Amino acid sequence: MIIERWNKIKLVINEEEVKKAYLRSMSSMTRLNRIGALLMHKYNAHAATDVTGFGLLGHAQNLAKHQKNDVTFVIHNLPIIAKMSVVAKACGNMFGLTQGTSAETSGGLLIALPREQAAAYCKDIQSQEGFQAWIIGIVEKGNKTAKIIDKPRIIEVPAKDTEGELW
Repeated sequence: MIIERWNKIKLVINEEEVKKAYLRSMSSMTRLNRIGALLMHKYNAHAATDVTGFGLLGHAQNLAKHQKNDVTFVIHNLPIIAKMSVVAKACGNMFGLTQGTSAETSGGLLIALPREQAAAYCKDIQSQEGFQAWIIGIVEKGNKTAKIIDKPRIIEVPAKDTEGELW
């Protein structure tokens, strides 16, 4: 089973890219949320959660369900470690990665911010930590749920690869 899966994967990614993706994921999972939490106060976050076992969509649904107002979180962009969306496709999307349902281990923070504050938050994280943050969607009037659009934009992490760097 593992050899069969690797035979599919090696058609879309080489061993060096696998190692790099592994190191990126380890770096991401060991990152602390201290600065992110401090910046949530600075930029007037409405709500936040860490993305773990329920995947991005599951946590977005849970967050939307507990809002005071009737809203829907609409996800347009999915930040995914470089090359992993093609690996997921080669494996038949068995983990739900591009559907937002893959279980994460310390997948990062999902934060609801005022629209006019979101870009500044992302820029501040980048300048203070050296890590990217993304605006992945919008909050609109709805029925306390979350959804991913039919063809979300996959943002390969990192967007611009620098030789020898993880991010």
